[in-house]
Amino acid sequence: MKRKSLIKFGLLLLIGLLLWFTIHTIVIVTDGLHDELAKVDIAVVLGNKVELDGQPSNRLQARLDKARELYEEGYFEHIVVSGGVGEEGFDEAKVMKEYLVNRGIPSEVIFEDSYGYNSYMTAENTRAIMKDLNFESVMVISQYFHISRTKLTFRKLGFEEVYSAHAEIFEVRDFYSIIREFPAYYKYLFK
Repeated sequence: MKRKSLIKFGLLLLIGLLLWFTIHTIVIVTDGLHDELAKVDIAVVLGNKVELDGQPSNRLQARLDKARELYEEGYFEHIVVSGGVGEEGFDEAKVMKEYLVNRGIPSEVIFEDSYGYNSYMTAENTRAIMKDLNFESVMVISQYFHISRTKLTFRKLGFEEVYSAHAEIFEVRDFYSIIREFPAYYKYLFK
């Protein structure tokens, strides 16, 4: 009898965890696909892989293209490009800035954050930049599955006005990234 109770409890626990994962994942995807656009002081484009030839990956290009589109539509006048030096040896922030400048964004409105190795560091570094400029509102631009965790991080660091936009790209690897976001979100929540 005791063994049957343990098996039943284990199955109920497993079902509960799967249900929690499913609901949370739907919320993450829905939140990420629903852009929260508003005129803000500054936008932050989170970094991603730079290819071996020094060009932004398709994911990173999509983030930068979204930033350029929204800049041209007048949602913000300043941009932080945030990323670190990846295993390919390129400074993501420098590559990102060059990409945007080559597409008509004035160099002087782009701030490089070469120490944005993760969402938390990006938020900390952005907070310092915004404090120096006396800015208050921010829009984060990333992949749809990354938006909820990024907004959470910025809010935990004291940002009150956090808006978001997602890069318009979908890849097969998004399935892995969506699954990874579940534990990553809670890691940041309890950080």
